[in-house]
Amino acid sequence: MPKNESFYLTTPIYYVNDIPHLGTAYCTIAADILARYERLRGKDVIFLTGTDEHGEKVQEAAIKAGKTPQVFTDQVAGAFKGTWEKIKISFDDFIRTTEERHKETVTHYLAKAVESGDVYLGEYEGWYCVPDETFWTQGQLVNGKCPTCGRDVKKIKEENYFFKLGKYIPQLVQHIHDHPTFILPETKRNEVLGFLKEEIRDLSISRTSFSWGIPFPKDETKTKQNHVVYVWFDALFNYVSALEPLKNQGAKFGRFWGNKSHPKAIHLIGKDILRFHAVYWPCFLMSVGLPLPKRIFATGWWTVEGQKMSKSLGNAIEPVAFTTQWGLDAFRLFLFREFPMGQDGDFSIKNFKERVNADLANNLGNLVSRTLNLIQKNMDGKVFETPLDHSNDKDIGPLVISNYEMLRYQYLGRSQSDPKLPSELMETFQYHGVLNMIFGVLNGINKYLEIKAPWAMAKDPSKKTDMINVLNSAAETIRVTAIMLWPFIPETSAEILRRLGQGSIDDLINSSNKDDGLALQHALGWGEGKPATVTVGTPLFMRLQ
Repeated sequence: MPKNESFYLTTPIYYVNDIPHLGTAYCTIAADILARYERLRGKDVIFLTGTDEHGEKVQEAAIKAGKTPQVFTDQVAGAFKGTWEKIKISFDDFIRTTEERHKETVTHYLAKAVESGDVYLGEYEGWYCVPDETFWTQGQLVNGKCPTCGRDVKKIKEENYFFKLGKYIPQLVQHIHDHPTFILPETKRNEVLGFLKEEIRDLSISRTSFSWGIPFPKDETKTKQNHVVYVWFDALFNYVSALEPLKNQGAKFGRFWGNKSHPKAIHLIGKDILRFHAVYWPCFLMSVGLPLPKRIFATGWWTVEGQKMSKSLGNAIEPVAFTTQWGLDAFRLFLFREFPMGQDGDFSIKNFKERVNADLANNLGNLVSRTLNLIQKNMDGKVFETPLDHSNDKDIGPLVISNYEMLRYQYLGRSQSDPKLPSELMETFQYHGVLNMIFGVLNGINKYLEIKAPWAMAKDPSKKTDMINVLNSAAETIRVTAIMLWPFIPETSAEILRRLGQGSIDDLINSSNKDDGLALQHALGWGEGKPATVTVGTPLFMRLQ
């Protein structure tokens, strides 16, 4: 068993009645950033994504395409996996709900819920939204339509098995109050608590009107109909089935899911499926005797140029095409620099270009180019050959080092006032705040260079020592911020470290794995740059017109 700490992170599994788009890419890249960050810290990471392949709307989409549901889901699941590979998502596992390991897990835990006395046979009559796979009462409809997606609903009446959802609501409410970061952001936590104050009906967990799903165990004494498991009871258990709790005495599951006192699973989802994850899922887990996850974070929605994304408007942003044209790292940075996660945002090409020009071309890219060119020209390309000395430099401290030390504490998961206290900026998806701090440090070093003007110092032999110290300070700022930016812009960060001659990120991750993250702490120490010869290259980012 590895000694380093384990970490488990999931995206939602995506419906196969559509193709990857901006919204699904946003959530998946957000998870990729955290997975890369935790690997930097030396953790043993499992990052899971996948596809949700059962249900009525999938069956309907397959019929419309003239294919069997299995052929249809094979093709669309392949499109999702292929897209994530092309945009370099570092997932460790890709689960499909049509896999045997998943079917076995769902069947096993459904039997557990039955054993708990939480499942009974009844009849459902009401309104059903096929796109959302959601049941609604008449009073919940808005203008006769689904209150979530606004689409038409249909009246159904059929025999169903029901789950005693209301039985676990008091326990769930107490858990949410006892664990303030269980549901984030806070607005979504309050939304869930508001929902739980309403009258909660028992939940239908089977369907008989279609056949594309996991068969519900048949009890001939109660029913002669063929039931399939309701898609949400099916889909949500993917987070468990990927850890194969039914194999090898559940060692993998125990290590990565955690226990009641030390939960580990973090679910990143879209806000449209918050109720399923923050209400249904915890109640299912309590019924079958499994610990609850550590955190559920709901992201906001994107519009494009002020309009809702739709096929009819033709404004959906396809991740592979967009990143091929404009650059993957530019795309990744914009998504999380533009506005805080948890809020809704608008994807504007104008704003995208302005952000890339300001942050990547002007700030980071120009800093790297002019620093390395000055080192090449005035220091024979040699960097960090002498220790940094700021004893007579009144500018570097307030402009750069003080802000960097604050950032370092936060980034490493520590508090500036007390290093023993955890700081969860990254694990609570406060990427916007982290990026603000990083680019604040980069702004500081750019101002420092303007004040010191090492290009002018180079003309005065008496100031050569000061010039070397200034350029080494700039190179050191570039080095440490490149490491911190790696989860966000991995290709660019790796290239910066290569040009600085500072080794690879893979080497740093491997070292962190061996010493529980001490390698990262050491690498982010100010003045830890290794003597090397720099490589001057083409601009990292060109200004977008």
